Amino acid sequence: MNNDLKIAQAAVLEDIYTIADKAGIDRKYLIPYGNDKAKVSLKIADEIGDRPDGKLILVTAINPTKAGEGKSTTTIGLADGMNKIGKKVMACLREPSLGPVFGLKGGAAGGGYAQVVPMEAINLHFTGDMHAITTATNLIAAMLDNSIYQGNPLNIDPARVEWKRCLDMNDRTLRTITIAQEKATNGVERKDHFVITVATEIMAILCLSKDLDDFRERVARCIVAYTYDNKPVTVKDIEADGAAAVVMKDAIQPNLVQTLEHTPVFVHGGPFANIAHGCNSLIATRTALKLADYVVTEAGFGADLGAEKFLDIKCRLGGLTPNAVVIVATVRALKMHGGVDAEHLQEENVEAMLEGAKNLAKHVESIKEFGVPFLVAINKFSADTPKEVEALLSWCKENGYPAEESDGWANGGNGTIELAQHVCALCDEPTHYAPVYDVNDTIQNKILAISQKIYGAADVEYSETALEKIKIFISNGWDRVPVCMAKTPLSLTDDPNIKGRPEHFTIHVQDLSISRGAGFIVAYTGSILTMPGLPKVPAAVHMGVDENGDSYGIF
Repeated sequence: MNNDLKIAQAAVLEDIYTIADKAGIDRKYLIPYGNDKAKVSLKIADEIGDRPDGKLILVTAINPTKAGEGKSTTTIGLADGMNKIGKKVMACLREPSLGPVFGLKGGAAGGGYAQVVPMEAINLHFTGDMHAITTATNLIAAMLDNSIYQGNPLNIDPARVEWKRCLDMNDRTLRTITIAQEKATNGVERKDHFVITVATEIMAILCLSKDLDDFRERVARCIVAYTYDNKPVTVKDIEADGAAAVVMKDAIQPNLVQTLEHTPVFVHGGPFANIAHGCNSLIATRTALKLADYVVTEAGFGADLGAEKFLDIKCRLGGLTPNAVVIVATVRALKMHGGVDAEHLQEENVEAMLEGAKNLAKHVESIKEFGVPFLVAINKFSADTPKEVEALLSWCKENGYPAEESDGWANGGNGTIELAQHVCALCDEPTHYAPVYDVNDTIQNKILAISQKIYGAADVEYSETALEKIKIFISNGWDRVPVCMAKTPLSLTDDPNIKGRPEHFTIHVQDLSISRGAGFIVAYTGSILTMPGLPKVPAAVHMGVDENGDSYGIF
């Protein structure tokens, strides 16, 4: 079988107008970017806003491993499977970040015969949304530093600048820098650091805004610095909110593409789930819910991160009611959680897989905390043995976990028909969705609730810096908002090396920041980084363009 890129390059795509017709999008709302992708005008809300919502399905997973879980592949395969059984369905995905594309992970448009296309464009520049977010973020940073340089009329303390510049690339050298060195005409010299674009507040705001006016109002509230007398300074104070809205006026419109089987897909927004809230835009999700009877979406990394934030932040702030959750697991990944190293994953090992299934059990328990119907999707790999798959299905049955096999990677929608039928049945069950904490509770209690109910931690410890930030947030009235946990995705703990289902551990909160525009507090745990680095052998070294002008090496 060809690799993902070859499969995508060989695909015959329908033109984007045909996909819009299939989705029920009037062509007058379409803004084409070539023949195979388009933006959809926000004016469509005037026509479809009063329609009833379709059913909302979240796809999440166990803690990710190097073995692979296939959450996006399952999301796309499930949408194609629902299409196969005659359901009107759309998928909603996040836009890939160039950091992972060129770093370790590779592309993020699904895999095998369960992909969104055009795969190359989606993984690279697409419709320019990432560049717009980068520009808007850096525009605000430039105007902030210019205000300090031009006489500092707002009395800003350069040592207390909170707003960071960004780049959509993994570049560890930008984590700790000094700006405006040497000449006074360069500005006011100070310590600074970059974050990756997908961890910025502009990205978070894009994905939580209702429309462009709401976006501008949220950006205006963002805290960029503090004065010498401890007063917060906002984007509105430096008069950058209008310009940021100008930069983002096209990027805020959702992007329409298709799967290999021509199922309509919105790909819009891409906040990281280990730092930010890990969900595609509310605009895309809400629009899809008005257009389709079923909407399949995903949230980044495992259920401890993306799903928790989808259910505690996105659904709460967006007024969404999820109808079903699909928890993806693979035999390979469970074996890694059970102690098998990467070199021995091809070997049958039922005992290790069942030991690793404890990680899956915790994620199932976490989803149960939210009161939403769920099932386990066993994403198949060719090396899985019948004995391993049967053992996992039996384990699920013994524990009362509904489960289905998923084979979208090899067979597209035909490989997910039973999964699709089961998910549709789940959506007919009553949902008792509720967040796991009261937004009006204290910051510490909200963090404790997430840590204990979702991670399985015993306790939470705070650094002096974190405790001081909590006092500042309370004094400014910023404490009655959701909490967005920044944590390693590789473990239920804040230590990436601890696999499986650990117990009796403590979560360590090192720092906090206020994302006042997005509407949440970010709690940084363990040694989480907001600017990743490249691995020893980046994925980029295997990429290029051949003599025919075709790309290679992109996943």
